[in-house]
Amino acid sequence: MKLIRLLYFIIFLGLSGSIFAQDTKIRGFIDINSSLENDHLSFQIGEYDLFITSEINDRISFLGETVFRYDLDKNDFEVSVERVIFKYNYYGNHSFLIGKHHTPLNYWNDSYHHGRVFFPTIDRPYLFKAGIIPLHTTGASLQGMNLGKLRFGYDLMVGNGIGSNDLKDNDTHKSLTAAVHIKPLDRMRIGASFYHDNISPDGEDHHGLGLGIEEAVKQQLYTASFAYFGKKLEVLTEATYAANTAESSGTVNSISSYFYAGYRIKEKIIPYFRLDSSHFEDEEFYYINNDVTTFTTGIRYEINYLAVVKLEYQHESISLLDNINKVKLQIAIGF
Repeated sequence: MKLIRLLYFIIFLGLSGSIFAQDTKIRGFIDINSSLENDHLSFQIGEYDLFITSEINDRISFLGETVFRYDLDKNDFEVSVERVIFKYNYYGNHSFLIGKHHTPLNYWNDSYHHGRVFFPTIDRPYLFKAGIIPLHTTGASLQGMNLGKLRFGYDLMVGNGIGSNDLKDNDTHKSLTAAVHIKPLDRMRIGASFYHDNISPDGEDHHGLGLGIEEAVKQQLYTASFAYFGKKLEVLTEATYAANTAESSGTVNSISSYFYAGYRIKEKIIPYFRLDSSHFEDEEFYYINNDVTTFTTGIRYEINYLAVVKLEYQHESISLLDNINKVKLQIAIGF
């Protein structure tokens, strides 16, 4: 009942905003999934994404994204406010943003929201599942887009660090993010980014769980990405190098990466594959020390830009567990 009331309230806010705003759009996205793993067939409801954008005037805009998903621990649906962003375009293609953001650390996290209909594969790459990068940051940023002949872009962000929540920072340190990219060709983007944070042991992750560390950790992340989504060929590859430092353990390093490629053989049919790899040092103390290599191959059928069917086979080689083989089917739509 609480979930239904909250949904009505959010929709009411969006509808009322359309009366006063210059241009308000309310969109929804949902995915339905089926998976076969170890001869066990399951059906799942994915994320239900409520996506609102509003152009208040020629300089001020708003973006809100709220996700409804099933929580296995609570055995019920939960509501998660993923993004709330106020944007002020103060000069040309330069803007000031404040609120809860997707941390602009790589192409995937910066470009895709929670609508699976736009994902080239069924799920995000493994590095998201493993918690390698902070997915969200509540804070303020300066942003520039499409500057000069190379269409240079930048994001400079200061915000609450890892372990904080949307109401307050859990310590006196702030996270810092710096990201740059260029678009030398249409449909191509090349980027790099840096992230720094001092993580306190008493913090919680995005799901309200403890971080599992006993002392403060200084984290530095370095990422590089290349994306090209042409009329036929699709290529997306990213790598994240993480250096975690603690007083008693020194510095340990890890690297996580993925490579995706697809080719449009017909107007609506795209076969593809993706290779994910995460490797950790034996002394790793912040991440789960679990080397994983995942191979995914599949086919995507685009009914139109708001209705997509994907079929995948996935093999996971996991150092701490037995290997996993899955067959997955997804129907994703937007409305």
